[in-house]
Amino acid sequence: GVPIPGGVHGWAGGLCSRVVFLSRLRLHDGKLIKDRRYHLRTYPNCFVAKELTDWLIDHKEAPDRETGIRLMQKLMDHYIIHHVCDEHSDYKDAKLLYRFRKDDGTFPLSKDVKVFMRGQSLYEKLVSVEESILKVREENSVKYQRTFLGCEMVDWLIQEGEAENRKEAVELGRALLEHGIIQHVSNRHHFFDSDILYQFWINFRRRRRLTELLSENSSRALSESPDSPFCLRKLNPDPGNTSFLSVQTNKEIKIVSAVRRSSITSLAGNSNPYFSTTPALVFPPVAECNPKSVLKRPVTTEELLSPGAPYVKKTLTIVGDAVGWGFVVRGGRPCHIQAVDPGGPAAAAGMKVCQFVFSVNGMCVLHLDYQTISSLIMTGPRTLVMEVMEAIE
Repeated sequence: GVPIPGGVHGWAGGLCSRVVFLSRLRLHDGKLIKDRRYHLRTYPNCFVAKELTDWLIDHKEAPDRETGIRLMQKLMDHYIIHHVCDEHSDYKDAKLLYRFRKDDGTFPLSKDVKVFMRGQSLYEKLVSVEESILKVREENSVKYQRTFLGCEMVDWLIQEGEAENRKEAVELGRALLEHGIIQHVSNRHHFFDSDILYQFWINFRRRRRLTELLSENSSRALSESPDSPFCLRKLNPDPGNTSFLSVQTNKEIKIVSAVRRSSITSLAGNSNPYFSTTPALVFPPVAECNPKSVLKRPVTTEELLSPGAPYVKKTLTIVGDAVGWGFVVRGGRPCHIQAVDPGGPAAAAGMKVCQFVFSVNGMCVLHLDYQTISSLIMTGPRTLVMEVMEAIE
C-alpha cells in the first residue's frame, strides 16, 4: 500500500529530494511532462509511462527496462508519483498517464522537504549572482569550497528579503545547518551571526543519477557499506586500526572485523554535537558484521503490542555525526537494536540494546525488515527521530 503522508519525509527529505526533484525539472525541460489529452479530457503536467522508461534508458538513468520500472515503482511506493486517475497502484510500462505529485499539489511537504527546498533555492540564488558571498576560502591552511561568513549570510538574507530581521535569518541558518545543508567548516559551531566560516555542504549542482535510489536494494551494501549509519562509530581514529567495538548485553566487548576508514580526526577528543564532514572513505572487500542476536528469545509484533504487555515506548532524537548514528539494527517484524556505540549519538539519546524499533521519522516500521529500515534512515535527514519500545524491568 501507499505510505501515509506523515511517513514520507524520512525517505523524501534526503537523497530522494536531491535526485527526484532535479530529474523532474529535466523531464519538464525535455517536454516529457506536458498537458496531454485522453478520452476528451486534458490531463495537465503528466507523462506516458512507456515514454519515460525509454527516456531513462536513453539518458543512461537506467541500464534496462526492468531497472527503470523498479525505479518508478519505488517513486510510486513513496508517494512521489501516481496514476493520473489513481486507477493503478503499480507502475506499468505502457501507454498510461502518470504524474509527479509535486505537479498537482498532492505531494506532502514535510518540514524536512521544505527546509531542503529552501536551501536549494538559496544556493541557486547565491551562485547565479556576480560578487556572490560564496567563495573559496582558507582556514588553518585548509581550503574550503562554497564558503561564507555567518554575518555575511545574515546580511544577504535580509538584503534579499529572505528574512525580515537578524533573528529570523539566524533561525533560518540554524535550520539549514541542522538539516545538513550548511555546516561550520571544522564542525565546531552551530550557526551564529558572526565572522565564523561556514560552507554549503550540499553541492546542489552536482548531477546525481536516479539509480542511486535503488542502491539500498542490496542489504550487504546497506548494512555493511563504509557510510552506513548502522556501522558502529570507530572508537580509535588511528588509520591502521580496522576494528569496531560491538557492545553486547552481557557487557562483553567483542571485536568485529569491519571495513577500513581513513583517519577521522574529528572523532579524536570530545564528540561533536553538530554535523561533521563526511570522512574520506576507502572501499576494500567488505567483511560481514552479524554477531549473534542479543535477544534472549524472539518477540512477535502481536506480543509487543498486546494490552498489558511489559513494554514502554520512548522517543529518541539522534543527530548523526561524521560516521553515522552509532548503532546496529537487526532482525525484522519487529527489528531490534543489536549494538550501541557507548560514545556515539544514539547512546547519548538514550538508545539501548534489545529495544524494538517502532517508528522511524514518523513512519511505523514494525512490519519491516532491517534492510528496509536501513534505507529509510540512510535516505532521510541526519536528525533522526525514532520511537523504540523497551521491556519494563
